[in-house]
Amino acid sequence: MSSLGRITRIEDLRSIWPHEARDFSKWLAKEENLTLLSDEIGIDIVLEELESAVGDFSVDLYAREEGSSRRIIIENQLEDTNHDHLGKIITYASGKGAEVIIWIVKHARDEHRQAIEWLNQHTDENIGFFLVEIELWRINDSIPAPKFNVVERPNDWAKTMKAAGGLSETKKLQYEFWQAFCQYAFGKADFAQQFSRRKALPQHWYDLSIGSSACHVGLTVNTVKKTIGAEIYIDDDKALFEKYKSRKQEIEAELNTELIWRVAAKACRILAVNKGIDLQCREKWPEYFEWLCIMTCKLREITKQYG
Repeated sequence: MSSLGRITRIEDLRSIWPHEARDFSKWLAKEENLTLLSDEIGIDIVLEELESAVGDFSVDLYAREEGSSRRIIIENQLEDTNHDHLGKIITYASGKGAEVIIWIVKHARDEHRQAIEWLNQHTDENIGFFLVEIELWRINDSIPAPKFNVVERPNDWAKTMKAAGGLSETKKLQYEFWQAFCQYAFGKADFAQQFSRRKALPQHWYDLSIGSSACHVGLTVNTVKKTIGAEIYIDDDKALFEKYKSRKQEIEAELNTELIWRVAAKACRILAVNKGIDLQCREKWPEYFEWLCIMTCKLREITKQYG
């Protein structure tokens, strides 16, 4: 029998990353390392800026969630948590209008774990705090391997249930609709292979990533106008929108529908609408879900062909 290696933990993180900003933050900003963090916390992170200014200070990493407009800040601390950094993450979150706050540390002290837990319990479902420990391991004399360990995360289920108690009947219906849509859509193998499932929320939209930082597919339901919609949502790229619009005839022919082309101050939307929807009629939901699934896949192909 061959001998087995011995796994050991590297306690001195600064032996690998001497400086948080110059070494660790730059390492984390690389796509493959952000992917490690994304996989651990369950949010697809796309870097926007290193050392992003917040007044006279700067947050280590400013990012957003792929396929949505949710803003993310990441603050690094290669030591035990302290009150100074707890204050910083709140200040930076406010300055950046962040919805996702990630605090990466060597070790989370109990009082700061409790503080993050308290923040998650007392903020609404749109705000989430993550407290993450970074570890380094090696086998014998191997190259050190990083490991992220989430010690506190948002309790999304509890937040959604808490929010649902104070929601209108329309919001409750939207929440039920998107929950049922997820069960239907991601029960289809071809759909599940193309898209990552996101948590359903009591709102009129449901976003899906298509692997692009420039745009995503958004699904909508409007109980007043009695419509459902599927759209290419372009966050802040007028040139990309014009590129699609220059092929308007081909795109609408491929989709076999007339689209709505909307331009706002920042975002642009290319929207397909299905009218005459009765959301109260649950027997028709599978029909609505199928239309949304088909249109979502077609829009994804349009972005690949014309984007």
